[in-house]
Amino acid sequence: MTLRPIAEVGAELGLSQDHVLPWGTNRAKVSLDALGKQGGKQGRLVLVSAINPTPPGEGKTTMSVALAMGLRKRGRRAVAALREPSLGPVFGVKGGGTGGGQASLEPAADINLHFTGDLHAITSANNLLAALVDNAVYYGQPVAIDSTRVRWRRAMDMNDRFLRNVIVGLGGKAHGVPREAAFDITAASEVMAILALSDGLKDLETRLARIVVGHSPDGKPVRARDVDAAAAMVAVLKDALMPNLVQTREGGPALVHAGPFGNIAHGCSSVLGTRMGLAYADEVVTEAGFGFDLGAEKFLDIKCRTAGIWPRGVMLVVTLRALKHHGGAAAARVAEPDREALVRGFAHLEKHLESVAAFGLPAVMCVNRFPQDTEAELDELRAFGRERGVEMAVCEGFSRGGDGSLELADRVLEMLDRTDAAPPRPRFLYELTQSPEEKVRAIARTVYGADDVAFTAGAMKDLQMVRELGGAELPVCMAKTHLSLSDDPAKPGRPRGFTLTVREVRLSAGAGFMVALTGDILTMPGLPREPAARRITVHDDGRITGLMQGE
Repeated sequence: MTLRPIAEVGAELGLSQDHVLPWGTNRAKVSLDALGKQGGKQGRLVLVSAINPTPPGEGKTTMSVALAMGLRKRGRRAVAALREPSLGPVFGVKGGGTGGGQASLEPAADINLHFTGDLHAITSANNLLAALVDNAVYYGQPVAIDSTRVRWRRAMDMNDRFLRNVIVGLGGKAHGVPREAAFDITAASEVMAILALSDGLKDLETRLARIVVGHSPDGKPVRARDVDAAAAMVAVLKDALMPNLVQTREGGPALVHAGPFGNIAHGCSSVLGTRMGLAYADEVVTEAGFGFDLGAEKFLDIKCRTAGIWPRGVMLVVTLRALKHHGGAAAARVAEPDREALVRGFAHLEKHLESVAAFGLPAVMCVNRFPQDTEAELDELRAFGRERGVEMAVCEGFSRGGDGSLELADRVLEMLDRTDAAPPRPRFLYELTQSPEEKVRAIARTVYGADDVAFTAGAMKDLQMVRELGGAELPVCMAKTHLSLSDDPAKPGRPRGFTLTVREVRLSAGAGFMVALTGDILTMPGLPREPAARRITVHDDGRITGLMQGE
């Protein structure tokens, strides 16, 4: 496969050569100066989400790339605005995060590994702040920090359960002050969330400066600005703030930038990447992490509220195997025909369609077709959707690229065209002036289908701290399992009659939201018994295989 010169890919979008900054041969940064050069042009935004996936995922990124390919085949200037892969999942359960088969991004190996160094820069900025905080603990200046109340955690872009809880500062007085500490995976770092939500260098520095890193001996909050960290962190992140330009396997443009975890942070690509796409493309295809209950809710209630944008509609990715899983089929048998399990799984899909409607958005169902899917079962799903006024498209982008995505492109264009006269207006699940407890209940009841929410004693203490730090009117970022609508991954389908339990609340003052943790969500994942890293091979010509499923 021969890739197009990256400047040519940028030119297709209308980007001038001065704004496309090559990063190696087939990658580029896009200068922030390119924003605002198109005279107020505004493309149409399509949000790609999904039902709750099975552990391997349902191909949401693959379908996002496929839709962009299909739209391009229909003569549209379309761009995919997607998240950057994290090395943790790449070497862990899921493998690479650049799509799959004929509907993937290129150069896939580079994107999945070091790319343009954005995640390394975020890791370094995170740990620079950690070093400055501990330096202040050691010297007692420029601000005194209570070593037992340091809140800031170190980060590493790798799944490593052994770093979840550590002790630092051992070795005697010359080497530090001993204390318990912890690591987050880089995608869960607040610095990642901040980068994804910032609208420029000034905003980036403002957000970094207000990170709460700990408390002084008299209990007052200490922020990153108090240890003189913000400007140095911006220096590390300056290049990482620029969106990355790559291409699909068919040469179409894609903006890949930032990658906060969907079940921990807000799970969306950057505000700057989305705005760049909207300024230059007819249609912008962007996805949000995991199912609609996690990624899409955060995209709408957090990212859109922050950025002042709103999608024209939702493409909801569905697979027959996931519906059968939610209908009670055994994991080893979800590929087999099973009408009863499929129909039972429709209750799960229906809840997601209700959630889409709660935001006032139209939807198209996209079926990522697998070879074993039967026409009879596809017809069952098509009839289910039409009964609810939702069209369905079968996509074979994985095997056929843009040619296999034309039906999907047509259904999405029809949805978008219907909204041209009266585009959907923002409709959030809660007002910022509501209490944190009310915000969490609004999400849990509307999107998850919970009866109520319980807050542990620890969570209530955390909420009191959030209020004292001035964060009560921030949006809520829910940290929840992606495998269930509830907080219990063992409850597929459409759980009813359950109470969601919030066990911890963290303030991300720089990102501009509070994180409500439920269930057993961890901010440092571990590797599975059979890590994806074991299947990777580097060939004599330097070619890397095994990064993607099926290689």
